[in-house]
Amino acid sequence: MDVPADEPTAPTGPDPVPLTEPADGVPPVVADPAALRRAADALAGAKGPVAVDTERASGYRYSQRAYLVQLRREGAGTWLVDPIALGGRLDPLVQALDGTEWVLHAASQDLPCLAELGLRPGVLFDTELAGRLAGFERVALGTLVERLLGYRLEKGHGAADWSRRPLPADWLTYAALDVELLVQLRDVLETELERQGKLAWALEEFEAVRMAPLPRPRTDPWRRTSGIHRVRNQRQLAMVRSLWEARDAVARERDIAPGRVLPDSALMEAAARNPASEAELLALPVFRGRAQRRMSGVWMNALRKAAGLTKAELPEPAGQHDGPPPPNRWADKDPDAAARLAAARTSLSAIAEANTLPVENLLLPDLVRRTCWQPPADLSPESVASVLRENGARSWQIELTLEALTKALAATAPTPPN
Repeated sequence: MDVPADEPTAPTGPDPVPLTEPADGVPPVVADPAALRRAADALAGAKGPVAVDTERASGYRYSQRAYLVQLRREGAGTWLVDPIALGGRLDPLVQALDGTEWVLHAASQDLPCLAELGLRPGVLFDTELAGRLAGFERVALGTLVERLLGYRLEKGHGAADWSRRPLPADWLTYAALDVELLVQLRDVLETELERQGKLAWALEEFEAVRMAPLPRPRTDPWRRTSGIHRVRNQRQLAMVRSLWEARDAVARERDIAPGRVLPDSALMEAAARNPASEAELLALPVFRGRAQRRMSGVWMNALRKAAGLTKAELPEPAGQHDGPPPPNRWADKDPDAAARLAAARTSLSAIAEANTLPVENLLLPDLVRRTCWQPPADLSPESVASVLRENGARSWQIELTLEALTKALAATAPTPPN
């Protein structure tokens, strides 16, 4: 079903109202079993969707655990729960929220750490994803609240170290405000999606996010070290890998973000300089501090381990890819595949524009690339639909794209002139 590409509606009027305090004030932090039981009873006795958010300590801690869980439900108010003080045991809350609809913004970021606490939504509404499907170009929570509800959220402490205790009062205000208007935002976005004929699409997407498995561990995560693209020497790559693995082990043990144990730039410099002794290592700029002097033996052992590898044990200059090569190489490797991809991109961009959608939400770019690189032998619509479905495409996506993609998969490269 094609949807007219009209601009999503938004209220017009006076400047947004700054929202600096929750309407009911900032609640005390739930940090003991008795308070947790009161929170659970209040939430269970209320009605309607539950606004949910978490605060983590990315950039400070190795783990991605939740250091604060914020919840709000009509009739129950806002609750700020400290899972650390509660030892991660939130059983009363798990029972109180069982089967309820949760409203989150960018849910895929929060669901894994909530699942660690036993908290899983029965139904999900993702306001960020809803905003994308509704055609809003900017879908940050503050932007949507300002545009659709007329309030301006104070920019705050999302990137702060939420493992800190006690949590400062202004941080708690920020955390409470993150769920203050989330259900109202949900309602406005639901109305907008229904107006555009996209609500069924959104519900499919929300369910896919809710049921998504945890991401698989990355292959060779050490290859994401900043600056590694400049390294081509296999021995130096081995040193980067060895240092990365040593740093990761320390970071995991201490629950410290790896970059705070040793920055990527230090890994790269040590691999490039290949110091022969701890004295040479400690002469490098980043390694001169007291903390690195204490750890110098760990880093030297990592370098010596890499130096002792046989040639066969050294990492390849380029990592193994689970999928097709980069598209900029397709024209040389497989001109017909390049033609298929170009045709698919052109068609999908037109469909996305006609339906006021980001093209990446219409069909995952990785799925498009894989299908164009290795299309099914039978290019019937049924076969193409089966490939899309098996690789996670939703029914609404297949309905919108099947005809155009099937045609694109039949494209071939032009025959070069004699």
